[in-house]
Amino acid sequence: MPAEPPTVQQQAVPLHDERPVHPPEAVHPEEAAPAAPLHHEEAVHPEEAAPAAPLHHEEAVHPEGSAEFDAHAYDPHTELHPEAGHHDAGHHEYVEHGYAEHGYADNAAYAGHHEDEAHHVYDDADVYPPAEHHEHHADEPGHPLMAGASSVGVAPAKSKKVRRRRRWLALLLTLAVFVTALVVGAQFLKPLLGADTIADYPGPGAGEVNVSVEPGEGTRSVATKLQDQKVVANADTFLRELTASGGTIAPGQFQFRQEMKNSDAVAVLLGKGEGKVMYFALSAGLRIGESLQAISQGSGIPVAELKALSDSPAQFGLPEKAKNLEGYLAPGEHRFPVGTPAKEILQKLVTVTTDELKAQGVTDPAKQYDVVTVASIVQAEGGQAEYGDVAGAIYNRLKPNNTETAGLIQSDATVTYGLGIKSFHIDEAQKADKSNPYNTYANQGLPVGPIGSPGKNAIDAAAKPKANEYMYWVTINLDTKETKFSKTLAEHNVYVEQYNTWCAANAGRCT
Repeated sequence: MPAEPPTVQQQAVPLHDERPVHPPEAVHPEEAAPAAPLHHEEAVHPEEAAPAAPLHHEEAVHPEGSAEFDAHAYDPHTELHPEAGHHDAGHHEYVEHGYAEHGYADNAAYAGHHEDEAHHVYDDADVYPPAEHHEHHADEPGHPLMAGASSVGVAPAKSKKVRRRRRWLALLLTLAVFVTALVVGAQFLKPLLGADTIADYPGPGAGEVNVSVEPGEGTRSVATKLQDQKVVANADTFLRELTASGGTIAPGQFQFRQEMKNSDAVAVLLGKGEGKVMYFALSAGLRIGESLQAISQGSGIPVAELKALSDSPAQFGLPEKAKNLEGYLAPGEHRFPVGTPAKEILQKLVTVTTDELKAQGVTDPAKQYDVVTVASIVQAEGGQAEYGDVAGAIYNRLKPNNTETAGLIQSDATVTYGLGIKSFHIDEAQKADKSNPYNTYANQGLPVGPIGSPGKNAIDAAAKPKANEYMYWVTINLDTKETKFSKTLAEHNVYVEQYNTWCAANAGRCT
């Protein structure tokens, strides 16, 4: 060895050492042998040590800063810099992460390359398998860098075709993700863009849908109603069909089917089909005159024609004591095709009421008339929550052994009906007037007939009253319809004072 370590400027340094160095993975030689020149491309593990050939490096690095390298202190996990090419006794250090790991090409011609090319990085260096190291002995044949030496095994480099194949695979995966995102996004956008809305139903449709056209209502509003209720598929195409027809929409009630063709729905609105209907609504508690007026407005039938039919109740199956259809014109919404005769309309309303009575077990027409009369008083006197108790108290008063009221119902509502007025207050003279056939203060028993149209709940309560011992009732709050019940007149008068107090606090309500 030279007295001083070689410097960076020295390009060729003959390296000699009397002591054999044993790298971690090297084989211990028994005899010294000539060593081949060291190149950066492979790690050679000879079995016999030999004088080192001249080593070409841009810089020579000695571990620990000395001219000698202690192989026994070498850490196999330490990554040796590729340019550190000095090895004791001609042994080439096996560097786990060095040139042999990266698999540089075993090329004898590389020995003649310029020193600068020692730092060249091959494109495929990152794809070489790191663990494939092969040990070859110096006496094996075929080594191109050493006369009579063995060839160093190097992992084959993967070709550019492999890299191109990987790039194409990545490109295809990216394209697949992009296309999938487009498809999924389109499904969310279709409803917003109206792409999934059909222009028209094939028809003829099914079911029953009632649509009201208000006076002054625009065609766009009507078309939207029809689309919302699935009468037509598309409001825009329906409007085009309506405009093309040249017709105008008249107010009224119309009966459609769901999923109709645009042309069929237009025909209904223009009265060319059977869809236009007569419509009217009757509230519970309406008197006969109010009911006939509502029917006339909805159907176009004159009130006089309707009244003449009502004043002949026998033709509708009512008993002889009935004077008209009072109490039998069932409350609710009613629709009839345009042109339906007046008698047919009234018969339908009466049938709804008698069917409800039959459902409650009241089948005799005379008994039905009495139940309807009680139900009309219940409808006028109490709130729905108290219908059963009011009906029970009325029947208690009608019992022959009633000594509390002597068979008198004493209902203000019946008296005012007979007087042809609507009021919550009557005076003593009105209560004493026996000429009023509906005066239940002066006349025992039921009035001569119903005093209005009872609803279903009132009819049910009159047909099946709640059993109680009450004789009196009074509604103490006209807003909530709260009703108080009592067995004696003294107790009843206390509740009457509560009613008077409420009336005083709510001026104008108790008239």
